[in-house]
Amino acid sequence: MKAIFIAYNQAHIDDVQKVLTTHNVKGFTGWESLIGAGSNTGEPHLGSHAWPTLNSAVIAVVADNKVAGLLSDLKALDEESPQLGLRAFTWNVEETI
Repeated sequence: MKAIFIAYNQAHIDDVQKVLTTHNVKGFTGWESLIGAGSNTGEPHLGSHAWPTLNSAVIAVVADNKVAGLLSDLKALDEESPQLGLRAFTWNVEETI
């Protein structure tokens, strides 16, 4: 199994939820308001006067065979509006209860 962490501009909330639904990801944990800054080209999302936008994030643990499709759809979503920002990261999950 893999954990997938998705951080994205709040404007993507409905779109990310649609990707999760499309891939039948039912279990997840989300954070509605986060601050952050992209490591390469993104503008900061700090919820401040100078940088008013915010991010959201979701983490889900999914079967290995779902990861490639999820990442592909998330990459396509990011490429539609690259100025908004969306990143996804995965890592191995050793055990669950």
